[in-house]
Amino acid sequence: MDQAEKLRNMIKEHKASKASESGGARVITITSGKGGVGKSSTAVNLAIQFRKLGYRVMIFDADFGLANIEVMFGAIPKFNLSDVIYRGKNLEDIIVEGPMGVNFISGGSGVFEMTNMSTDNLRYLTAKLSQLEAMADIIIVDTGAGISESVLQFITACNEVILITTPEPTSITDSYALLKALSRHSDYDKDNTVIKVVTNRVSGDDEGKSLFAKLSIVVNKFLQIELSHLGIIPQDSHILKSVMQQQPVSIAYENSGASRAYEVIAKRLTQNEKEKVSEKRGISFMFAKMFKSKT
Repeated sequence: MDQAEKLRNMIKEHKASKASESGGARVITITSGKGGVGKSSTAVNLAIQFRKLGYRVMIFDADFGLANIEVMFGAIPKFNLSDVIYRGKNLEDIIVEGPMGVNFISGGSGVFEMTNMSTDNLRYLTAKLSQLEAMADIIIVDTGAGISESVLQFITACNEVILITTPEPTSITDSYALLKALSRHSDYDKDNTVIKVVTNRVSGDDEGKSLFAKLSIVVNKFLQIELSHLGIIPQDSHILKSVMQQQPVSIAYENSGASRAYEVIAKRLTQNEKEKVSEKRGISFMFAKMFKSKT
């Protein structure tokens, strides 16, 4: 059975899935104020941990211009999302299967060319993307780093956001800068956006909690944004080793400190699923919201 046939079968069987029971796939956007803080590593390893918990997972790689997800998975997609609109490709053509059955899609650098597409093309795209709801219980969006408009559009279109930061002073200040830009964005919906922080590369719980407290106090005081601390990822040499092997640390070193930390966070997210804001948004909603003002 080839990959396309497997994906078609996934669509046919969606009525029995967790996603269909809850009304659609859960979309989680992972972002950071600067590059090099472990954002894509977090996306990949959470996806692996979700798979271990029995969830069907898909990663949408929206980190345009970089190929971090591809490198970690050791797989290079032939097509991306813009090929669905401009070159008549189906979703099955652009989905690549990674380790443990985690699928991923490359957004491609041409995604934001689609902001100029017609209403009919937008409807066509969102209809196609709605098929992803039948292929996954959880869709993880890995954004670019920084405060570019493309990053902010993805964040404002999603109601569940994970912000990755590290103890480096530049990482903390850039995280604040991202949240400041978000708070001023016209599409930011404060009441329907939950922002959770993962403190990465810390020495332990105490440093992670201290780092979060510093960021949270300032953000709450000056931006009136409430953050929650999702968890920590400890400094772990196994992460670098796994990158060199082009394998997620959650597969290459399952018993490492980092892998166990990702497991804790994944379990925390699934246990807290019912605590999310009431308005549930799927992946097609995300893109419709991002492009609606342009059509």
